[in-house]
Amino acid sequence: MLEKDITAAIMKYLKSLSGCFCWKQPGGLYSTAGLPDVICCYHGMFVAFEVKTNVGRLSKLQEVTIKKIREADGRAFKVTSVSEAKEALKSLEVLDENSVGVSGQKSGSYKGG
Repeated sequence: MLEKDITAAIMKYLKSLSGCFCWKQPGGLYSTAGLPDVICCYHGMFVAFEVKTNVGRLSKLQEVTIKKIREADGRAFKVTSVSEAKEALKSLEVLDENSVGVSGQKSGSYKGG
């Protein structure tokens, strides 16, 4: 399956979820290099997906961008299928229910993925 087909399937899935606002980040002359392919707000959490085929690899710039997102307490994942995107969101739901931040608010911080 091509990366664009995987991305389209992930977008279709995300758009079917309540509490999820998502968009595909276009590439090109006026976009920021290294941004993940799909960005969303999922129940108040910033979540980004870098979509690759099974043999695709992250570029150094993509690795740095994912690291920066995580350091900013966002969630970022490399995914190769809709099922991997589902698993990533499922892990965030469990974490969000059980995590309490410094202020006593639920934080849902996730550094993996």
